[in-house]
Amino acid sequence: MTTPQDLLIVALDVEPSRPVEQGDLSLALAGAEVIDLIDAQALTLDDDRIVPSARWTLADRLLDEAASSLVRKTPYESVEDWLWRRGRELSSAYLAALEAEGQVTRQRGRWSPARTARTALVDSPARRHASERWSSGEPVLAVLAAAVGIREMPAEDSPSVADDAVETVLAAVNDAVMELEAVRQRRAIEDAAFDNIWRAP
Repeated sequence: MTTPQDLLIVALDVEPSRPVEQGDLSLALAGAEVIDLIDAQALTLDDDRIVPSARWTLADRLLDEAASSLVRKTPYESVEDWLWRRGRELSSAYLAALEAEGQVTRQRGRWSPARTARTALVDSPARRHASERWSSGEPVLAVLAAAVGIREMPAEDSPSVADDAVETVLAAVNDAVMELEAVRQRRAIEDAAFDNIWRAP
């Protein structure tokens, strides 16, 4: 079980406090990968720079892929740059992995076309593990979930994370998600202004 997998399962399993954007989730999954790679000693952080350790194979395919794609030349890559590079379409990759493992199924309504199939989690050890981690309020998972809108987290209730490197990653995820939201809002305003030009008499 990995943190990205747990985060995706929670995103599928818990009623969010606001709609979860796939871009936000992909950024958070990329951050979760860094946190697990820190824990696996596959990398360290030098300030906000990702410094890879010696190469070795990790048990999880996507985490191993992440470790293999780390920049191994100085000045190395910042956490922020990693989030934007690695995070592209990452939620789709993790969902496909869960499907391949039989962790999720596509449920089609009797009258619904195939394209409206809904993703549903099956009862599995992975789902139970993620649920236990979620219900226990584990800090890393809680902060990542709050970043993408699965839950709201008032500042005074924010769980503390003891590891400075992990704190750096979580802060970078929050910043990246806010930046992406700002881009979405700017595009919405531009689109609305463009529509108004065409509707003007």
